[in-house]
Amino acid sequence: MTIKEIAEILEGVILVNSHPPDEDVPRGGAADLMSDVLAFGTEGMVLMTGLTNPQVVRTAEMAGVSVVVLVRDKKPAVETIELARESGITLIRTGYTMFEACGRLYKAGLAGRGPVKIENGSW
Repeated sequence: MTIKEIAEILEGVILVNSHPPDEDVPRGGAADLMSDVLAFGTEGMVLMTGLTNPQVVRTAEMAGVSVVVLVRDKKPAVETIELARESGITLIRTGYTMFEACGRLYKAGLAGRGPVKIENGSW
């Protein structure tokens, strides 16, 4: 699925456009716990989150996330927008809840990571 398609499906506003609109995004995920993003994030994915602070962008960069979607029409701080631009992270805002944003993208064909297996109390 392309970044342009993601924005259209979510009726989103692109706040920072760091990638070509036709760039492919292979999978998606959602989290408000940045430790989950670090543990389960995958290269090039789109992340749906309700967090708007600069730490979201820093975590996305460390996890290899290409696109961050801010749900529930949350407006990020200027610092978050500037950091996304500097870090090469595309930032999109949508009015949909995280649940509905994920559902819309999944229904349109965006893959998730799949099952996560926990062994011996660790990921």
